Order: sequence, then C-alpha cells, then structure tokens
Amino acid sequence: MAELQPISAALEALLADVSLVGTESVPLEAAAGRVLAEAVTAQLDVPPFDNSAMDGYALRASDAGKWLPISQRIAAGSPAAPLAEGSCARIFTGGEIPTGADCVVMQERVTQDGDQALMPDDLPVGDNVRRQGRDVRRGELLLPAGDCLEAAALGHLAGQGVTHVSVRRRPRIALLSTGDEIIDPGTPLKPGQLYNSNRPMLKRLLENFGAEVVQRVSVPDDYAQTVRLLTQAASDADVVVSTGGVSVGEEDHVKAALESLGQLDMWKLAIRPGKPLALGRLPREDGSEARFVGLPGNPVSGFVGAWLFLRPLMGALLGCSALNALPTLTASANFTTQTGPRQHYMRVALRFSEAGIIADAFEDQNSGVLSSCISADALAVIDPHQQVENGTLVRCLWLQR
Repeated sequence: MAELQPISAALEALLADVSLVGTESVPLEAAAGRVLAEAVTAQLDVPPFDNSAMDGYALRASDAGKWLPISQRIAAGSPAAPLAEGSCARIFTGGEIPTGADCVVMQERVTQDGDQALMPDDLPVGDNVRRQGRDVRRGELLLPAGDCLEAAALGHLAGQGVTHVSVRRRPRIALLSTGDEIIDPGTPLKPGQLYNSNRPMLKRLLENFGAEVVQRVSVPDDYAQTVRLLTQAASDADVVVSTGGVSVGEEDHVKAALESLGQLDMWKLAIRPGKPLALGRLPREDGSEARFVGLPGNPVSGFVGAWLFLRPLMGALLGCSALNALPTLTASANFTTQTGPRQHYMRVALRFSEAGIIADAFEDQNSGVLSSCISADALAVIDPHQQVENGTLVRCLWLQR
C-alpha cells in the first residue's frame, strides 16, 4: 500500500515548474478581479496640485486674527489667481490653493461681513491643505505586477488616466465529472443516480480564484472514453480538473488513464477529507503539458481540495502571491474532536469577540455533507493524533477568494 503523503509534499509537486499564463490588454472597466501582468509607474502626481480639504478661506497663516478682503472665489475645477497681499480667497473643497496662500480655515470659524472676513487666531501653516503628490508622486511605483485589481486599485489606475491595462490571461480549466451515476440537474433521477453538485460548486470557486472554465464534460465509467476525454481536455486547457474516479474501485479509471497518458506526481494524501487526490501532468501534441488535479467525488472533499490545491495553483499560473496561501487565524475551539493518522480540515464558522476568535465546528463533518461548507468561514487544521477540547487553540485557514 502506498504511503499517505502530507499536504506539503502535494503542494510542492503541484507547483513545481509552473509557468505563468500569457497576458492580454483589457479596458480598465473590464479589469475588475484580474491580475496585473506588468508593474505600473505613476505618470501624474496625485493630487496634481495643492488643494483645499474643505469649504472655507485660503490665506497666509501670518494674517490670522485679521479682517481680510475676499479677493477671489475658487471653486473646484477652476484655476486660481495668485493671492493678493493682505487678502483671503473664498475656496471650496478640492479647489486649487492660490500661490501665496499657505493654509485654509473652515468656513464655520470665519465671520464674514460683505466682502470682508475675520480670520481666527493661531492658524498653522498647511492646515487643511492637501499637498500635491501627497497620495502618489510621478515616477513612483503605482501598482506591482501580480496585484489583483479590486476596487481601490482600479480607482488608483483611473486617477492616472489609465484606460487599458495589461493583465494575465485567465487560466483555462477543463472540468470533468466522472461516474455513470452522476447526472446534470434537469434530468429525471433513476435509481442509484445523483445530481452533479461538484460542477457548479467548483466552477464558482475556480472563477473566484481567477480562472475560466472552458470545458464541462461528463466522463462515463469507461477506460477508453476516459483516455480520449482527458487527451481532448489537455489540448484545450491549462489545467484539467476531474471529480471522482481517483480511488481504487473497479470503475475508477482516471488514475490509470492519467498514468498511461502522462505523469502521476502524487496520489493519496494524509488528509481528511480528500485522501484519494491525484496530481499529475498531461502531455499535449506540441510538447507542452497541462496540469491535472483529480479531486475525490465527495462534494466536501472537492470543496476542501479546491481551496487547498486549486487556489494556490491559480496563484502560481497568474503570478499572484495573494493566492499562494490562505490567511491564517488562531481561534479557540468550541468543539471537541480526536484525530487519527490524517490531518483533519474541519469546516468551522468564526465568531469575533472581545475575548478573541471562537471557532464553531459544523456538527456533521462527513465528506458527503455539503451543507457543512455553506456557512463555513474557515478550515480548522487539526494535526494527526490530536485531542481537541473546548478552549483548545486551533489554527484556522480563512476562506477568502
């Protein structure tokens, strides 16, 4: 019997020699969630000029406590003239600070009488002034390659006038479902059949990880058909993901087909759920390879395996370090358990309190109980041969993107 391998060995095999996917230019409006392919250097100062942080009056701080004539009115988007000596300027939020002024006093602190205004005492230089380049200076690194373009990053690019951005192409995924007993929703169930819950679940997870599912194929329990469909999938995809067919049953043909076509890097892991997980490579006619991840058929095993293996694989293909490892939290267990020889990944909900983080485990941790994943915030990692009591501190992998 093959020795069960730890998850660290599986990740090492999975991520060895991974090549980045190609790049493409997309409009900024279509770049949400994409991974930046090239570093972006700032071409503009942000803000591009000194401007007012509020509605008020721009003046020289040395004129504090005086009645000053209002020499001009400066609205946002309008140019400012140099400030006349011994005067102030009515200014609005975002308005350009006129040359000669060095502070802004909020309008609530000023007494206005016609075209004269009484300034308060003790005004500090620079008060309520947003300095040019305070956020970004021209020539500085704006965003590094590998950043995921979410809301703030998109705003940062737009602030530079960027209209198109170079991003990594989405990794193409072929998603194969094995087993004659697995059918698509919409077809009447026959005795012994199950609806395919893995396919929509994994498609959504893969899309969240930055991939594009380009094939969704049902694979019958037939060795020759399995070989044919794996070969076809490898020609069209960067990664072939299958569910089921990697155990030791007489109708489990995926492992044997993979070994006949390409390379099996890892099989059988010392984890629960998800022990029968196959990792390997499938050759293409041009000499390149598609990565292969064979997940178990039980839906919880597929869910956990996607977070543990597909997420970092997408990170490696995209050059996005944020996807390499899940954020880790330490929580106090609000459950008891005893593990055997495999590392257990328990579905837990997290509660944040003044006393710390509390992990509530779903009562039924069976690998077929998909409902345990719906409200799961994290996976509590319980090492082999460990006794966990209420209050035991446990390491949790926070399920984010």
